[in-house]
Amino acid sequence: MSGILVIAEHANGAFTGTASELLGKATELAAVLGSSVSAAVLGDAPAATLGGFGASKVYQAAGDFSDGSAVADALTAIVKAADPDIVLAPASYTSRDAVPRLAARFDAGMASDAMDLRIESGNLVARRPVYAGSIESDTTVLSRPAFATVRGNSFPKAANSGATVDVEQVSFEATTPSVTVVETLAPDTSGIDLGTADKVVAGGRSLKSKESFDSLIRTLGSAMGAGVGASRAATDAGYAPHAEQIGQTGQTVSPNLYIAVGISGAIQHLAGMRSSKVIVAINKDADAPIFEHTSYGIVGDLFEVVPELTKALQG
Repeated sequence: MSGILVIAEHANGAFTGTASELLGKATELAAVLGSSVSAAVLGDAPAATLGGFGASKVYQAAGDFSDGSAVADALTAIVKAADPDIVLAPASYTSRDAVPRLAARFDAGMASDAMDLRIESGNLVARRPVYAGSIESDTTVLSRPAFATVRGNSFPKAANSGATVDVEQVSFEATTPSVTVVETLAPDTSGIDLGTADKVVAGGRSLKSKESFDSLIRTLGSAMGAGVGASRAATDAGYAPHAEQIGQTGQTVSPNLYIAVGISGAIQHLAGMRSSKVIVAINKDADAPIFEHTSYGIVGDLFEVVPELTKALQG
């Protein structure tokens, strides 16, 4: 075995930010191990361009990956071909489904939802949140290969050198799917993907209506160039679709800047955004729990503060 394999995800042929993030971190870890970095690509994407982010080789598989079984089958073939010491993947919906299957097939250990990675005594050590994000723990994976999924925005994105790299096409035999995909419906959302957004603005139940959510939160998000999210209370009330929910039962985000508007700060919501680098809260209740976790807090009426903030950002 040798090297680190990064599962590089893409959307409609364009690689997501997690691809360059993980390749950059993999290059750093590989330097400690004295090994190389390779990448895995499923479907139609410009695989050779990943050489610009540090991959010395790319393994690509073609096929229909609408079913999770096909994803796991293709990645199994790629891992066998690459024979890596470590496999890194983004903590996306696809990888959260596929990577545990891979770990089981290779009888290997796995660390999920990592926020940081390092090498100690030749082993992968992953720092990850536990107990709904209230504490962090270090998990050492002793197996070869060692698998880990990583939160988006955990590491800086690697600079693109413009280099290209050889691509090896990998064939695989798909197992019979355990489910039948009847229809695929795209989320009723648009704009910046929350999982990889550098900035996120989220609204809570205090917005009082969908109209207020749209006029205040979405307008602020547009002015900031930020992804838009919501608390569970806001999605339950119909202010925003479930796909935008942030928290223990929704998405987990880790942006450089997170603005919580009218969100009290229940533990379930904190579990989905606590690892944000800078947290700003706007709430008229000075005793709201969210203020215990913020970098900056604004105690005031969101219906007055947000329009002024948006106006300032729009210049």
